[in-house]
Formats: sequence, structure tokens, C-alpha cells
Amino acid sequence: MAEHAWNKLGIIAGGGDLPVRLAEHCRGQGKPYFVARIAPLASPELSDHPGADNPLDKMGARFAALRAAGCDAVVLAGAVRRPDFNAFDPDERTRQMLPAILAAAALGDDQLLRALIAECETDGFTVVGAEDVLGGLLAPLGALGAHKPDTAAMADIRRAAALVAALGAFDVGQGAVVCAGLALAVEAQEGTDAMLARVAGLPRALRGASDARRGVLVKRPKPAQERRVDLPVIGLTTIENAAAAGLAGVAIEAQGALIVDREAVVARADALGLFVLGFDPDNP
Repeated sequence: MAEHAWNKLGIIAGGGDLPVRLAEHCRGQGKPYFVARIAPLASPELSDHPGADNPLDKMGARFAALRAAGCDAVVLAGAVRRPDFNAFDPDERTRQMLPAILAAAALGDDQLLRALIAECETDGFTVVGAEDVLGGLLAPLGALGAHKPDTAAMADIRRAAALVAALGAFDVGQGAVVCAGLALAVEAQEGTDAMLARVAGLPRALRGASDARRGVLVKRPKPAQERRVDLPVIGLTTIENAAAAGLAGVAIEAQGALIVDREAVVARADALGLFVLGFDPDNP
């Protein structure tokens, strides 16, 4: 969907930097927007933007606030951990959603997100992707900074990309770390930062270090993923954590992953000696 294809955008905001960047972009461009902050996950930085706060289990109140604000489209952005549905105190609209949501959740995160999109559309909202709102988020093809992967790193990229694609068929994660051909970690429910922390805790014989960087983090979408939500995202924290784990670089699927604050990400990677690469999904 082309930008400006809606009258007013609602940003359903989870945690992390992406919802903040979307809100700042809308404000900077003078575009009408409203932030439906998921409490308590959304960044405190979003409190300065027009919006409302509702817990995850109050979808009825969230949709009502979006309609009252005049939103005709929504973007779902930011980190939301799979909730404990047994602890929910749902409002009436959420209660209506739960049978479909619970059935989808049992099939994996992608099906869960598809079910959430369907509920948003049922309530009359057009669902758009973050890249439709803020152009330039999608990773381009090729090396983005001063550093490029060597032959060993490229071999690790190919192996990690194949690993993520294979596991993605089971709706498992979007990332993996490979060093010298050895799979060090696969992302599951813990998220990229926790996965990289695990790698940083491995013996140095298995991974790189700041004075001898080895290994790569690869992030790519799952096969047949619903691309309006939950595309892989990297940002400054990803680069910092990859560096702390001794990795040589980060590779993401070109046109299949988002980079938040690209210039800052590339500058930090350059300073730390890491490469950032957008790889061809058909030929990693």
C-alpha cells in the first residue's frame, strides 16, 4: 500500500524503538496520527504523543479509542511477548476475539498475528506495514558500511540463512548465530537480545571476541510470513549486542527486514568493526 493511502493512522505500539520512530515521523511530517499504547510495554517516549493507554487484554477499549480519534488505518509495531492468556481480564471485545486468538496461538506466532490482523480488519481498520508509513526502513541489498564479510563470514551467512528458513517452516524465530559453520544459537521466544546474550556467555573457543571477531547474526522472515507485521528488525541495540558476543557482523534479508535508525546503526557498526549486510534471499 502506498503512503498517504489513509486519512489518519493509528499506531498500536508495543515495546522498543520502532513505534517511537513511526510516531516521530508522523509528527515531523504533520500527518494525523494516534498512538494506542499497549500498557505497560510501550516506551515512555510515546507519552508525549497523542494517544491512549490500554493493557493488552483491553482490545475493545483500544479499538474504541482509535475510532474516536478518527483512525481508518493501523500499524502494529513493537515487541509484544506472548501473554499468559489465563491471566487475562478481557473486556467484551477481547472476550469475543479469544476463541479465534487462542486457536491461532496454538499454531504459532505467525498464525496468531494473522488472527490479530483479521480482528483489526473486522473492526474496520486497514492494516499497513511499518515500511508503508516510514519509507527507507527495509534493508537494501549489499554491504551498508565500511566493513564487508570475508569468505568465512559469507559461508556462515549462507548456513545461518538456510537454518532460519528451515526452522521458519515450523514458525520458530527469525534469527540464528553461526560461527565457523557451527550453529551457536537459534532465536525462539526469548528474542534477539537474549539470544545474543547467550552467545556472549559461550566459551571463547566457540565464538569470536573484540580482538578476533568471528561468526554472524542472520535475521530473515519466516517462509510465507504475513509481512505487514513482525518483520525482523535490527537497531543500535542489535549492533551493540552482536559486538559484545564477538561477532563479525549482522546479515539481514534485503527487502525482508527493517533497520531502525539506519545511519546510526551503520555508524556504530563501523566504529565497532562489524559489517552490516543485506543479502539476496534467493542467493544468500
